[in-house]
Amino acid sequence: MSKLWGGRFTKQTNHLVEQYTASIGFDKQLAEEDIQGSIAHVTMLGKCGILPQEDVDRIKDGLLLVLGRVKRGEIEFSVSDEDIHMNIEKNLIEEIGPVGGKLHTGRSRNDQVATDMHLYLRKRVVELVGLLHAVQEALIGQAKDNLDTIVPGYTHLQRAQPILFAHHLLAYVSMFQRDIERLMDSYKRINVLPLGAGALAGTTFPIDRHFVAKQLHFDRVYENSLDAVSDRDFIVEFLSDAAIIMMHLSRLSEELVLWSSTEFNFIELDDAFCTGSSIMPQKKNPDVPELVRGKTGRVYGNLMGLLTVLKSLPLAYNKDMQEDKEGMFDTVATLQGALQLFAPMIATMKVNKGRMREAVNKDFSNATDIADFLASKGLPFRQAHEVIGKTVLYCIQNGKYLLDITLDEFKQFSPLFDESIYQVLQPETVVNARGVYGGTATEQVKAAISRAEANLQSTEAWYKEYDLKSK
Repeated sequence: MSKLWGGRFTKQTNHLVEQYTASIGFDKQLAEEDIQGSIAHVTMLGKCGILPQEDVDRIKDGLLLVLGRVKRGEIEFSVSDEDIHMNIEKNLIEEIGPVGGKLHTGRSRNDQVATDMHLYLRKRVVELVGLLHAVQEALIGQAKDNLDTIVPGYTHLQRAQPILFAHHLLAYVSMFQRDIERLMDSYKRINVLPLGAGALAGTTFPIDRHFVAKQLHFDRVYENSLDAVSDRDFIVEFLSDAAIIMMHLSRLSEELVLWSSTEFNFIELDDAFCTGSSIMPQKKNPDVPELVRGKTGRVYGNLMGLLTVLKSLPLAYNKDMQEDKEGMFDTVATLQGALQLFAPMIATMKVNKGRMREAVNKDFSNATDIADFLASKGLPFRQAHEVIGKTVLYCIQNGKYLLDITLDEFKQFSPLFDESIYQVLQPETVVNARGVYGGTATEQVKAAISRAEANLQSTEAWYKEYDLKSK
């Protein structure tokens, strides 16, 4: 059968060219969005008097029949029909006859595919906000359960100062909150309608682009037809946002892998989120966080791939831009898979509070507080820093920790020490001394949890509102 565009050609397309240039293998994921956009388009054609209402009704009925077949998996997409648009149109014509060919009046595949991707991506962005919300809920739940759990805080992967484990978890809540805000903001630029731009210059038909935008719940339309068909900024922005989310997930994954090792033994991941070894029966491997950490690279690659595709393209549409989809689809699937697993994995994670406390008791992470103690007694902080450095060295040489040495030993290094130093050095005292806004003191962490829960409510409200708009 000849191509729907084949009138100008005298030869059939080489089968290798068909296979190489066809996008149906991946853009079939846009089937529902393609039909959604087509229904709005043909409705507008009827409203503007471009097509008779009888034809409009037949085309809409036919599109709904095709949509039903798509949802039931009854359509066999064909490489010879190149892409999702031609496959849908061909199936429509098979359903209702030649009148189906009128659907393409006043549009091009260039503005059609752009519209499909806007429709697709705005749905996915809303879904991802919901998934991030669930991960935040799990982290906040663990934080509330661990307000009394003290753990070493690290810099350079060396023990630095004791903190509440809840405070550590809330750091990721803050990261994911920024991710949510980035996705929410990107929705503004995704929710712009390109349909009506034609191939690049608009159309001679008296269409009503704003009517279509209203039907499809777009906030506005593209101002420039060239920009409308060649813009992929909204996908680049999404891929950038996704790369940052994966980076945050990867950082948390690394900590989960470390914390669940025998050497740390701070947490235990639920069996449902781990695997075993084919040869070593004792093994319990944290495969989920490891794989999330590994898959971060492919999301980075998708971002760089599209940036490279776009970097030297002249206006308007070029076949290169067919490369915008696979990376987008892969990133969506990768991110959805990771977030769907992370929420229950965090929620079911067991925290070894005793082991964390033991780690805090056997380090020098309270040393800074001694320097602060001496500074409060009038000793310049730089001198106090040197005094404590020598005290710590003494402890290391004698196999002791700071709470183990006597007051006389303390006084060897400074006469300013007194009995109160032992209270200063208690992990609870060290933690609660940091009562500055955003600090690790218990009251500050409780306040942070309250703020995080307020953000959860705002996110949930946004999700519910925009979930309806994006359908």
